[in-house]
Amino acid sequence: MSARTLFTQALTSSRLRSLVRAWYAANRVVTGRQLVAFLEPGEPYSDLLADVLPAFCERYDLQLNALRVGPPDLSAAPEPDLLADWSRRDASALRAAFDISMSDNPVTPGGETDRNERWRKKHGHYGSGMIWFEGEWYWGMDRLHHLERRLGASEDEMMYPPIVEPDGQTGGSFDMYFSLRSPYSYIAMMRAPELAKRWGAELVLKPILPMVMRSLPVPREKQFYIVRDVKREAERFGLPFGKIEDPVGAGVERGLAILHRAIPDGAGVAFAQSFYTGVWAEGLDAASDKDLQTMVERAGLDWAFAQDAMADESWRETVEANRAEMFALGLWGVPTFRVGDKAAFGQDRLWQVGRWLAEGAA
Repeated sequence: MSARTLFTQALTSSRLRSLVRAWYAANRVVTGRQLVAFLEPGEPYSDLLADVLPAFCERYDLQLNALRVGPPDLSAAPEPDLLADWSRRDASALRAAFDISMSDNPVTPGGETDRNERWRKKHGHYGSGMIWFEGEWYWGMDRLHHLERRLGASEDEMMYPPIVEPDGQTGGSFDMYFSLRSPYSYIAMMRAPELAKRWGAELVLKPILPMVMRSLPVPREKQFYIVRDVKREAERFGLPFGKIEDPVGAGVERGLAILHRAIPDGAGVAFAQSFYTGVWAEGLDAASDKDLQTMVERAGLDWAFAQDAMADESWRETVEANRAEMFALGLWGVPTFRVGDKAAFGQDRLWQVGRWLAEGAA
């Protein structure tokens, strides 16, 4: 097991998280129960939080400290124009889904922006529309349910429980753009096939290269937040996560070559799920023949098939075409889903896929 794998196991440790929570709970007599919100005025997710946090904090007896920040650095948000456009559409959809209207008295963030941003970076984050509570970060509306659960609420008692996709049987199809290095894509790949099965819909797989392999660096704060956040989401869905062997580079390329051959044979989902489980939960090295063979064979594929696939470079043209197609939708990150002419970004948006499939059947 590599030193990196040992580190990520510690970073995502549920036991360590429980100890941190216990430490903060023991010190509340000094600090109080303070919720710190980092809000960027005019940014849609921040404005949404500004509307809901006063009532949220009153419900849970929290002291609200709203701090003003500016937009994230380009290293954390490399497509600011696309992000701004998507944020407006997505925040509007969240308002409709949660039935949240514009507040007459939203919280107004204050403080010195530079100082607030330094505090945020010191405590391990980079974005706006973020909540910090007693050692953990929560991203906007999508993670309030984790905070509510931590504060003792059952799902029936939550103000903002997770949105679930509707059930139905419509046929149709949806596309999934994903990266083999994306842990959020892992969560989505373990769930999207079941959604497709329930709906009798076709799931079309569209792999792309990871950002870092497209010369888009990911800052350390973003990397650390993502793996911790994915750990919470994985626990929610009963998925293993944390024993990580980063497949970036050769591991991703070998996986994409095999996937390129497996998809037309109807084995794309099985291989992708096996690959993801290997690199994100079992510490398997996709650059190693021994470990990759394990991933290949448990997906029902022959190792000779995989070796032949890895000798073929035609996958590169396909994944680039998929990336260009995704950008043409106005989106830049994975996982992204498309139903007809509608598209949504994030593993949190499978509920949106279900609703669009339902609209198509109406």
